[in-house]
Amino acid sequence: MTAAQLHGFPLPWFYDEIKTIHVTRPAKSAQIRRKSVIGHSNALVSNDIMLIEDIPVTSPERTFLDLSALLSLDDLVAVADFLICEHDRAFEPPKPPVVSAEKLRAYVLNRHHVRGLVKARAALDLMRVGVDSRPESRLRLILQRAGLPEFTTNYAIPGDPEVWPDLACEEFKASGQYEGEIHQTPQKQLYDRNRDERTAERGWLQVKVYKADMRRGEAYVVQMFKHALRAQGWPG
Repeated sequence: MTAAQLHGFPLPWFYDEIKTIHVTRPAKSAQIRRKSVIGHSNALVSNDIMLIEDIPVTSPERTFLDLSALLSLDDLVAVADFLICEHDRAFEPPKPPVVSAEKLRAYVLNRHHVRGLVKARAALDLMRVGVDSRPESRLRLILQRAGLPEFTTNYAIPGDPEVWPDLACEEFKASGQYEGEIHQTPQKQLYDRNRDERTAERGWLQVKVYKADMRRGEAYVVQMFKHALRAQGWPG
């Protein structure tokens, strides 16, 4: 968990409050026993370890695998989305992934007899490139579980300039946006207004989801998208 925090992984809010340090030593070594320290022993290979400001920590791939024994599947998918996220969009500098999807998949699939491995492999099937935040991951999974037409990530609505929604259903020209706190700044609000206008001009119907909507539950959020899809011709 300490490595995940140092790597900046998106974790459930209560993990941000944890002040305990987790220390892993080689397999069969005596575990550290100190106040506010939890000791672990594990069989790590050299490429499982890296340095962050001269502090040895487990690599992003290994840390993801370790988290699979602790997190729910949805939260683990959010971590995977964070690791593989990459963009190459005209309005911002290119964003490389922390770990490519191919590398993360190969790492997990080549491991055996690890706690949480089944969940980690399930997360590989659900992760998607282009997700910018944990709430976006959760929103996508909610819609997928509801059996709605597929909403994809990293999709550009054609035009000049292109519009990049968080989620896009090309078949019915419906898109989804999670409006987090970053959208409350004046500069971002102006950008969002232009985005909204361009989305509508191109025949797309946009659903904006706020934190308050998510608190009302999955069924409420799904209904928001069902209304939009039906308005765009979805017969479901």
